[in-house]
Amino acid sequence: MKRQNNKDLEKEISELDRVGFDTKGETERSGSFLVVDDKEEDWESREDSLVVLPISFAVKEYPWAGDLLFSLVDKDQDEWTKAVAGSKQLLGSFIYLKEGMKIESPVQTCFFLHNEGKTQVLHNIIVLEPNSELAIITGCATGNLVSLGRHIAVTETFIREGATLSFTMIHDWGAETVVYPRAAIKIGKNGFYTSNYIALTQVKKIQSNPIAYLSDGATAKFNSIIYGRPGSLIDMGARTILNGRDSSSEIMSRIVSKNSRIISKAYIEGSNKGTKGHTECNGLLLDANSSVYAIPELEAKNIDTELSHEASIGKIAGEQLNYLMSRGLDEDSAKSLLIRGFLEKGILGLPSKLQNRLNKIIEKATEKKSI
Repeated sequence: MKRQNNKDLEKEISELDRVGFDTKGETERSGSFLVVDDKEEDWESREDSLVVLPISFAVKEYPWAGDLLFSLVDKDQDEWTKAVAGSKQLLGSFIYLKEGMKIESPVQTCFFLHNEGKTQVLHNIIVLEPNSELAIITGCATGNLVSLGRHIAVTETFIREGATLSFTMIHDWGAETVVYPRAAIKIGKNGFYTSNYIALTQVKKIQSNPIAYLSDGATAKFNSIIYGRPGSLIDMGARTILNGRDSSSEIMSRIVSKNSRIISKAYIEGSNKGTKGHTECNGLLLDANSSVYAIPELEAKNIDTELSHEASIGKIAGEQLNYLMSRGLDEDSAKSLLIRGFLEKGILGLPSKLQNRLNKIIEKATEKKSI
């Protein structure tokens, strides 16, 4: 465990519970990992079966870990993957859970831009061995006085046969920050993967479109809740390739746009017998300068696949607003309550402690003064 002797940094780290990284001991955790700018500041595991290390350490201690780098993501995919591949510094996390181990408390990780104008370049590897189970909460944020920054990351995840991973990512960036995550997930036979993505604050640009490859009987679920703030461009999505027999996926999103542009992509490819996929996008526009562009794509490559999609985009219903105002709420308070309820419906089935935490984050983001 390593930490800079910097009081301002310590204070800001103590406030990172806004993105799920709890340094106050209010929630249990099985491990933690913290990157500040371009340096690993803190890492630990509290379970013998769980390894949490900087990736630069892991490739030395576990030689096979080095073979996983760029095995799912093409290093030449775009300029951002090339930036990670060409970086002189190997920076990022390695999370490894041994076979058959099921850990209830989540691993908390955080990637933090503390200084103005910094570029953070990361490569993360996650491996769950057969029949293991883990939850990871990842927070990404900028400092209180930081507006400008750049975050570039490649994350490759390997879920072996019968393993289960719940991966929750919470973003809280500065107004001039640009974010380019690139991610791929390989899910083994009867494996289960859930991704929950939450972005509720202003950002200049986010561009992300992770892809999951599913084996026989595997399941992948991608859930996103996004509150686009003025001036933000958020280009989000997910792709699932149902290669395995009886594999299935869902890609669900709930989006609120306030003077922002949001692109919501979803692609499902059914390539084997018994495969099932569904995508759904619900968007809410708060003003005339907002836009939501939903792009559902379904590709059936087998006669026995079942794929479907739904999408709806509109404004706050006048009758709902009028009803709340008739009950004594002013217009802004009524709008705040409706937006909060809309977003909270976006992620279901989480453990109660995590669901309560996310509800508090959504509540703060949709306060009357924030809408």
